[in-house]
Amino acid sequence: MEFVLFDSERKWKEFLPLTYTRPIADIRFGILTIREKWEKYLKLKCRVYSQTYLSNKFPFPQTDSGIFISSNICPNDALVKEIKKLNKNEALFQNQTLIAFNGNIENINRSNKLIQKQFKGTLLYLENICDIFRKNGEAIQEDFKFLTKGKKSAPIKSSVKIIGKRSQVFFEKGVVAEACTINTHSGPVYVAKEAEIMEGSAIRGPFYLGEHSALKLNTKIYGPTSIGPHSKIGGEVNNCVIFGYTNKAHDGFIGNSVIGEWCNLGADTNSSNLKNNYANVKIFNYLNEKMTDTGLQFCGLIMGDHSKTGINTMLNTGTVVGVGANIFGGGFPPTHIPSFYWGGADESETYKPEKLFETAEKVFARRGLKFNETEKELLTHIFSLTTKYRNY
Repeated sequence: MEFVLFDSERKWKEFLPLTYTRPIADIRFGILTIREKWEKYLKLKCRVYSQTYLSNKFPFPQTDSGIFISSNICPNDALVKEIKKLNKNEALFQNQTLIAFNGNIENINRSNKLIQKQFKGTLLYLENICDIFRKNGEAIQEDFKFLTKGKKSAPIKSSVKIIGKRSQVFFEKGVVAEACTINTHSGPVYVAKEAEIMEGSAIRGPFYLGEHSALKLNTKIYGPTSIGPHSKIGGEVNNCVIFGYTNKAHDGFIGNSVIGEWCNLGADTNSSNLKNNYANVKIFNYLNEKMTDTGLQFCGLIMGDHSKTGINTMLNTGTVVGVGANIFGGGFPPTHIPSFYWGGADESETYKPEKLFETAEKVFARRGLKFNETEKELLTHIFSLTTKYRNY
């Protein structure tokens, strides 16, 4: 039986621009991506079903039938048990929310024709893009319990000051950390293999630091925050999710934000996360194609893959940046910055894909990776897909 994590068209648009370059299942939420969570619970590989153009990089199902799971939903023991019990043409719901079904791909848009069963247990899921940081603390807590069960942390040096329960700090093999402070009163701290926490850094959980990532000298981390693999982070970070392969290596503040992969925030980049009048923050929503009230007082920056800021960049509350944008100059740029944007507050032009490719090749090489034809084809398609937003 094949297990498939599927994106509905509506839900996929809800998570743009992050999902221009990935299915929802490959969003990092907590310690793991949603796909990684399901694979660890099911103890097998899961495929995804999303936008057709993503299939070259993210393999689609080999058959049309199997157990299909909504890709915005996280697993737990009780949920996995109920999903495995589904018979052919049965679907599992919680109230009106579709969780999973046993059937064919065609049933994705016809789940109301299936035999419906109700799941009465707890459910952690992403309803919209802001949930990635808003619910991240709960996701870290759940992942921490699952990943550390029956395991012992690698040794932690005596120069690391732990405030709270030591059992709530877990280091994987090869972690380098000295003369830093870790506070677990608000949640656990998980540091993956070969990661480094430099001297003077202060961390409040819940917090996750991915493998081969580093917190630079005197970094300040307020949880809930997740930093994916191969990232360098400095300055002040509050309640953010950084997917991985991204640098914010210098001073500057970001809060209540989600940053994709292969991004770089230049020195002293600052993103506001609270309006001066304390009103709810509005952000550009790709599903409705207009500014939409988040219902949140705190909301900072949403940034798609391969986007970058120059030094001293200032970003307004609720700024949404697409894929492959390059932002620089004085003043505040627009709060909706389309994909392949080049410029700042005063003037802008289109960032040609070929120029982005030149930079990406160098950035990938720094991580020992190759920027291949699959990546180029993906970004070229996104360039065409997002043309309508570049109306400057």
